[in-house]
Amino acid sequence: MAGKTKKFLKKLISWAGLFFFAVAAYMLYMQLSKYSLAEIKDALFSIPMHNLMLACLASLGGYVALSSYDYLALRYIGRKLAPWKWIFAGFIGFSVSNNAGHAIVSGGTIRYRLYTRWRFKGSEIVRMVTFSGFTYLVACFFLIIVGFFLTPNHAFGDGSVSRLTTEVVTLVSAAGLLLYFWASLFYKKPIIIKEVEFDIPSFRMALAQVFIGAADILMASLVLYFSLTPFMTISFDVFMGVFIIAQVLGVFSQVPGGLGVFEGLFMYIIPGEHNQALLFGALIAYRIIYYLLPLLLSFVVLSSYEGYLRFVKKQQLDRLRIFNAEKMHKL
Repeated sequence: MAGKTKKFLKKLISWAGLFFFAVAAYMLYMQLSKYSLAEIKDALFSIPMHNLMLACLASLGGYVALSSYDYLALRYIGRKLAPWKWIFAGFIGFSVSNNAGHAIVSGGTIRYRLYTRWRFKGSEIVRMVTFSGFTYLVACFFLIIVGFFLTPNHAFGDGSVSRLTTEVVTLVSAAGLLLYFWASLFYKKPIIIKEVEFDIPSFRMALAQVFIGAADILMASLVLYFSLTPFMTISFDVFMGVFIIAQVLGVFSQVPGGLGVFEGLFMYIIPGEHNQALLFGALIAYRIIYYLLPLLLSFVVLSSYEGYLRFVKKQQLDRLRIFNAEKMHKL
């Protein structure tokens, strides 16, 4: 009975990945359904084609960086995998979690479905997903510190309380990053949680986590920057500070994809007076290029992969039936 329950739970977790895929698509639809097709079309076509192409290339670079989370996680658990597999798992997992939110659950179930097929143990997948979560966390620590120095002063509010809160968050981020680096250098004992053993990454790997996480955010910011610059003049350092603060707060709001939270914060923090319609048009373009297109592509790729596996399984069953029939005939 215990074996059947365990098998059922494994199947449930595996199929949950497809459920979160559907949730991601629905959440993105709810965001974009606020606008008519004409408004979305105008928003996209108001951006020069050259800028749209650059934004698409930046989005591609961002998902390459996101896929590298899986590469680092594989190195962390000491496993090797064909590059196309970890790129595939990283791209599908992050295209879903970026839209559905709750990355450890939504992206984790997608990875469980894929990695178990590639003969990974459940404990290994848990260690990988946890490691990737820490990669994003330490990258956020680093980016909050950078964003504090780059973001315009008015973004922190007029009151001393707002400024103090921001300074406290920045100090906590700095302390968290320093503690993680200290542990990577000096703390060598494994941490055991519910029979799953976690080793503290080496200092070199901790630096790689910060670098890859920062590269991910940088590429994502360029998607919006290239969409925005035709309508306003803003230095990249100021823009980057605004983007980091809005992005990080959008993620920690736990609203899937930071929907609405990111846009509202960005439009509030961006310095100067601007045409709000054009600004929001650039934000719609950012949503489509960085969220919608990767999700659509991952749907096509994952559906094709699932179809291919079903085809291979059917071929194997057909060959087995023929073999058994021939064997019985000879008897």
